[in-house]
Amino acid sequence: MPSGTETIFLVAVMGEFVTGMLGNGFIVLVNCIDWVKSHQLSAADCILTSLALSRIILLWISLADSFLMVLWPHFYAIDKLAKLIGIFWILCNHLATWFATCLSIFYFFKIANFSHPCFAWLRWRTGKVLLVLFLGSLFFLFLKLVLLDSFNGFWIKVENIHERNSTWSPRISETLYLNNLIVSNLIYLIPFLLSLSSLLLLFLSLLRHSRKVQVNSSSSDFRSEAHKRAMKIVLSFLILFILHFSSFVLTGWCFLVVQKHQVNLAVMLTWTIFPSGHSFILILGNSKLRQTALGLLRQVNCHLKKGETLASQTLTGLSIFQEN
Repeated sequence: MPSGTETIFLVAVMGEFVTGMLGNGFIVLVNCIDWVKSHQLSAADCILTSLALSRIILLWISLADSFLMVLWPHFYAIDKLAKLIGIFWILCNHLATWFATCLSIFYFFKIANFSHPCFAWLRWRTGKVLLVLFLGSLFFLFLKLVLLDSFNGFWIKVENIHERNSTWSPRISETLYLNNLIVSNLIYLIPFLLSLSSLLLLFLSLLRHSRKVQVNSSSSDFRSEAHKRAMKIVLSFLILFILHFSSFVLTGWCFLVVQKHQVNLAVMLTWTIFPSGHSFILILGNSKLRQTALGLLRQVNCHLKKGETLASQTLTGLSIFQEN
């Protein structure tokens, strides 16, 4: 039976899971309905749908991982099962990170405005640039899996050779963790720097546009609002990505150094904040998704009011009937 801390952890994980499924499921549902009606999707909608789908799978993996760790930890003794869960988690997390990066770059090319010919050439070929980025992300994913498998296989062989010497085990465990951390840092540094560059360039483009608006005394400032909205989306991605990656680092550190199960559970809760919370930021930042969500909320509110009115009328009728 799980302890009180583990029960609270599972309830919190379920809450984050339901929240993430609602947000990401809404994005997929709206875009799929739009695709069925018009038989086409914009580049932004394709990226958003792919991002939401990868995060839905990531949420399911995180939920299964949490329940296995609390209720059936002995399953982690099965090397193939643990490796399978790890591979699927790395795959979905990697794709979700790169889809979010592609979305940041898409917003940059769509909204920013620079006179440099290189920018104009890349902007005209935004679709091809995003395709190259996605293919590059698959290469980095393959490289990461190969490197991690090579490092882990090497150190596991070393551990088997020196398993009788108890002083080697913690050193080998720390080495395995450091290898994973170094490879992850190198791989995830690329999408982080790309998104950070998009944010900085959007900020420079906003400054240039603001100066033009002041000089021309133009009352129309829709482009400034578009800049700010895109910057908020990219900035939120960077902040949540830092939180997500920090929790990954801290989880390994808590497991090796602190070795307290409760601390490890608390840190693991931050894993699903990224795929759950960022989906609602994307909904608010996309005009089509935002309007659809507001319309859905109005309909739900209207049905609730009708239900309350019907219930009050029923109670009034019952009270009159009882009095008679």
